[in-house]
Amino acid sequence: MNYEFDWSAVWSPDAWIDAIMVTVAYGVATTIAGLILGLGLGLLLISRFRVARQAVSLFIGVFRCTPALIQIVWFYYAFPMALGVTMPAWLAASCGLTFYMAAFSAEIFRGGIQSIEKGQWNACRSLCMSHWQTMCYVILPQTFRRMTPAIVNQSIIQFKNTSLLSVVSVHDLMFTASALTSETYRPLEVFTFAALLYILLIWPLASLAHLVERRIDNRSSH
Repeated sequence: MNYEFDWSAVWSPDAWIDAIMVTVAYGVATTIAGLILGLGLGLLLISRFRVARQAVSLFIGVFRCTPALIQIVWFYYAFPMALGVTMPAWLAASCGLTFYMAAFSAEIFRGGIQSIEKGQWNACRSLCMSHWQTMCYVILPQTFRRMTPAIVNQSIIQFKNTSLLSVVSVHDLMFTASALTSETYRPLEVFTFAALLYILLIWPLASLAHLVERRIDNRSSH
C-alpha cells in the first residue's frame, strides 16, 4: 500500500485551539456536575427511603445501560419533542454527559460508603453523633480516599465521551476533525492528529490516577 502522508492537512491552529477549549470545558464541567449529582444519588441509594432508592436505581439502570451517544440524542431530539420546548445543543450535550457520569459515580460512591467497616458507624453512634455528622466527618473523608482512583478513571472515560458531542454539532475535537476531513479528504492524518491531542489531554489524568493509587497503597501499608 503506497500511501503518502500529507500532514499539512491538519494545519488549522485556530480551529484546533477552539476545539480543545470546548472539549476541556465540557469534560471538566460535566465531570464535576456528574460527581456532585452522583454523590447525592449514592447517598439516596443507601437511605432508608424505599421510594427514593427505587427511583434512583431506575435512573442509574437507564443511564448505565444505554450508550452516552443515545442519551445525548435523547436530550437533543426526543425530550424537546415530548415537552414541546427547544433545547440548545450545548445544554443537550451537557445533560447527556452529566447524567451518564452521575449514574456511574453514584455506584462508585455507594460502594465506597458501604466499604467502611460497621464498627466505625457504631463508634460514632456511641459518641452520640448524628447520621450526617457521622457521614461528613468520619465516613465520607475515608470514602473519598478509597474511591479516588475509581473516580479519576471514570473522569478519563468522561473526557473520552466528549468525542460524542459532535453528533449534535458541538464544535469539539471530533467535530473539528470531521470538518477538516471533509475539506481535505485526509482522514488518516486528521484523526491521527486528533488522537494525539486526546492523548495529551487525558494522559495527565491517567498518570494522576496511578500516583494517587500508589500514595493510598503506601498509606495503607504504614
